[in-house]
Amino acid sequence: MPSRSGEQGRVGERWSWGWPGQGPWRWSWRGRGRVPAGLAVLVACLLVFHGAVPDVPGRPGSLLETFLPWLGLAVPVLAAPALLRRSAVAGCAVLLPAAAWLGLFGGFLLPGDDRAPDLLAVQHNVSDENPDPAGTARALAGTGADLIALEELTPTALPAYAAVLAPRYPHHAVEGTVGLWSKHPLAQVRPVDIRPSGVGEGWNRGLRATARTPHGEVAVYVAHLPSVRLGPAHGFGSVRRDESARLLGAAIAAEPAGPLILLGDLNATVDDRGLDPVASRLDPPGPDFAFSWPASLPLARIDQVMTRSASVTRVRSLPATGSDHLPVAARIRWPGSR
Repeated sequence: MPSRSGEQGRVGERWSWGWPGQGPWRWSWRGRGRVPAGLAVLVACLLVFHGAVPDVPGRPGSLLETFLPWLGLAVPVLAAPALLRRSAVAGCAVLLPAAAWLGLFGGFLLPGDDRAPDLLAVQHNVSDENPDPAGTARALAGTGADLIALEELTPTALPAYAAVLAPRYPHHAVEGTVGLWSKHPLAQVRPVDIRPSGVGEGWNRGLRATARTPHGEVAVYVAHLPSVRLGPAHGFGSVRRDESARLLGAAIAAEPAGPLILLGDLNATVDDRGLDPVASRLDPPGPDFAFSWPASLPLARIDQVMTRSASVTRVRSLPATGSDHLPVAARIRWPGSR
């Protein structure tokens, strides 16, 4: 245990601590550490006020919100020079982004709700270049999920998915490149038009079905929003994604009251304002990171399971398949269930 030793320096100027076998550490309130202190305040402001960053051309606001949790890495990076410079100003300033990050994401570090779900749903962009669709299908079937939503289904790979999933999931629906497999009967299946302007008529990446579960009928949407592009010329290119999100949000808004589940590769995190037309009409997902993309080094969860009149109590990413996305599994509970 460290012991307090030595005389105090002038009040407001420095503190001194003695450590066994070492000389005193002096923490100064003087000007040293201004740069890390300023950066710490900036990071804290970005975490708390990320919505104030404008989405001018290049969409810097959406880009920031996509990787918002990773701003927490700035805390140890800025704490290091504060310690080396023994700057009390910088040390206190680093506490600001630490507190802001914990306020936003600290709950993600707590133990999740491990109660048995009323329904388990799995979402996976299987990739149109997946070299092993049958193996991917076996891995997904092994989760025991009630609902499995797939995107980037190709005509050549679809028979392999259908053959493997059929024994456990006798009910399925496919529209364009998205599909839904279910243990429970499906009815009222129809495509959902989320095609942004300028995209050809053959582009079909949305469906809606009614799943007749033991807990009642549930509207289930499967969607694959357009990809975003990141580059020096156009920044964070999300125009088509944002337009498609508005169309999906309008379809959900028109859905009659009652339980609803949305599964899909939305190419957006729940913090990204581009997803607001959808997220604002649904309940928050479970408090988990569950990063799903890219599979080789997951940095963001852009594969989502979201609900209305139900709760996603936990989300987790599953082991890699032959896709560039990881599957995500969500536990869902109905109001009043124990």
